[in-house]
Amino acid sequence: MKRLMAYLRPFIPRMSLGFAVKVFGTVVELAIPWILSYIIDDLIPLGRISPVVVWGVLMIVCSLCAWFGNIIANQMASAVARDFTRTIRRDLFSKISYLSERAVDRITIPSLISRVTSDTYVLHQTVGMMQRLGVRAPILLVGGILVTLTLDPVLTLIMVATLPVVFGITFFVSRKGTRLFRRVQAGSDSMLRVVRENAVGVRVIKALSKSGYERERFKTVNDDLTERERVAENTMAIINPVMSFLLNIGIVAVIVAGAYRVHGGLTEVGKIIAFMNLFTIVLNALMAINRMFTMLSKAAASAGRVLEVLDTPVELYETEPHFSFIPENCPHIAFKNVTFKYDRGSFSVKNLSFSLERGETLGIIGATGSGKSTIVRALMRYYDVAEGSIEIDGVDIRDYATADLRAKFGVVFQNDTLFKDTIRENIRLGRQLSDEQITEAARRAQAIEFINEQGGLDAPVAIKGANLSGGQKQRLLVARALAKDPEILVLDDSSSALDYKTDSKLREEIRLHYSNSTKIIIAQRISSIMHAEKIIVMDNGSVIAMGDHEQLMQSCELYREIGQSQIGDRREESAEAAS
Repeated sequence: MKRLMAYLRPFIPRMSLGFAVKVFGTVVELAIPWILSYIIDDLIPLGRISPVVVWGVLMIVCSLCAWFGNIIANQMASAVARDFTRTIRRDLFSKISYLSERAVDRITIPSLISRVTSDTYVLHQTVGMMQRLGVRAPILLVGGILVTLTLDPVLTLIMVATLPVVFGITFFVSRKGTRLFRRVQAGSDSMLRVVRENAVGVRVIKALSKSGYERERFKTVNDDLTERERVAENTMAIINPVMSFLLNIGIVAVIVAGAYRVHGGLTEVGKIIAFMNLFTIVLNALMAINRMFTMLSKAAASAGRVLEVLDTPVELYETEPHFSFIPENCPHIAFKNVTFKYDRGSFSVKNLSFSLERGETLGIIGATGSGKSTIVRALMRYYDVAEGSIEIDGVDIRDYATADLRAKFGVVFQNDTLFKDTIRENIRLGRQLSDEQITEAARRAQAIEFINEQGGLDAPVAIKGANLSGGQKQRLLVARALAKDPEILVLDDSSSALDYKTDSKLREEIRLHYSNSTKIIIAQRISSIMHAEKIIVMDNGSVIAMGDHEQLMQSCELYREIGQSQIGDRREESAEAAS
C-alpha cells in the first residue's frame, strides 16, 4: 500500500484544500440541529418573532454553506481521483510494455487487461469516495455524538452503546470480504479471457458452427463469476441490516428514555427533536462508513493485483551496455550450446549451436512445435536461456542495452499484428521514416500495388488488418520489417499466405537490397529457404540436421521428404498450368 500512497503524495495539497472545504461544510451542517433546538426551547417561549426569523435565516445560510461546500469538495475529490487513476494507468501500461515474456505468461494477458481497466477503476472509485465520505462521515459521526452530549449526555450514552457492536461486525465482515473480492477479480480474468478468445476467433467459431458451444463456455465462466459476486455481495450486505437494526433499537430506546425524561422535567422537547435529527445524521454517517468498508474491501483486492504488476521486476530490460568494445573476427550471430524451456512445458530447444557470418541467410524448417520460433525469441532476448549463450558480434546479448539490441532487428513474427491506423503508420510504427523510405519498403515487399489500389499510404487499416487479405497483411508486415534497413532480418513464417510467384519476387528483392543484413527465415516451404547458405532442420527442440539445400536433400530423410512433396507439387502445378 505504500506504493499507492506514493501515487497520492503529489495530490496532498489539493486533497488538503478539499478536506478543509469538506470539514467546513460538515461542521456547518452539524450546527443546524443545534440551532433548531435553540429556537424551539429558548426563542419560541419568548413569544417574539424577530429572533426566530434571525436564527431561521442563519439556518438557511448554514444549509447553503453546507450545500456549496460539499459540491466544491466533491468536484475537487473527483479531479484528484481522475488524475491519480490516469497516473497509475500510465505506469501500469509502461510496466507491462517492459515485462518479460515469462512474466506475461505467468500473469496472463487477460489478467493484465483486467488490472489496467477494472482494477484501476475500483481504485478510482475508492480514492474519490474516501475524499467525499472519508472526511465527512467520521466528522458527522464524532461531531454528532459531541453535539448530542451538549444536549443530553444520558441519551447520548444510550446511542453510543450500540456503536462497538456495529464496528465489530463491520471489521469482521470486511476482512472476509477482501478475500472474496480477490476471488471475484480472478473470475473476472477468466471471463475476459473467454471473451477475448471469442472476439479473436469469431470467424473460426462461425465456420465450424461452434457458436452454441462457445455460448455454453461463456455461460459457465459467467455463472461462476456471478456466483462469486453473489457470495461476496451477500457477505458485505450483512452489515447494512445489522447496523439498521441495532441503530433503530437505539432510536427506540432514546425515544422511550427521552419521553420519561421530558415527563420528569429533566430535558426539553426541542432537545429531543434535535437529538432525533442528530441521531439520523449519525445513522447516515455509519451507513457511509459501511459503504467505505465495502469499497475498501474491493480496493484492497484490486490494489494487490495492481501492485503485483508494478512490483514485478523487469528481468530482461537493460538501459546501459555491459561491455566496452566489440571483439573482432567474430561471427555476426552465434548460438553456443543453448538450452531453453518455457515455465509450463518441456524443453523447446536443447543444446543448440550454430553461427552466422554477416550477410548470411539461415533457413529454419521443422514440424509445428519443434522450437523454430523459440530460437528467434531467445535471440531477441524475450526470454533468457537456461544454459549456454547467444552472441551478436562476439558479445553476449545479455550485455547489450535492450533498446540497442532490438534496434538491430527487423522482424515479422508468426501471427503478427496490424493496428487500427493508416498504412503509413503501420509501416512506420513510430520510427523516424520518410514517405520515400516507406514507399520503397512497400515496393520491395511486393505491397505497393495493392496499397495504391487501397488509396495510398493514407488508406485506413482496420483492427488486426481485418479489411485486408492474408497475403496483403503479410506484405505490409514485411514492409514494416524492411523499412529501417535492419542489421538482422527475421521472417517467421511470413510468406505462408503468398503465392509462389510473389514469394519468389520478395526473396529476390531481399537478396538484391539486403545483402549486408543477416537473415533468419523460418518457413514451412522449402522454396522460401532452399537458397539459404545454412538450413537447420528441427524436430522436438533438437537440430537433427544442418547444411545447405543440396546437402540436406542427400543426408536428411525428413528434409528430403518435405522437399520431394513440395517441389513435386509445384512441378505438377506448373505442368497443369502449361497444359
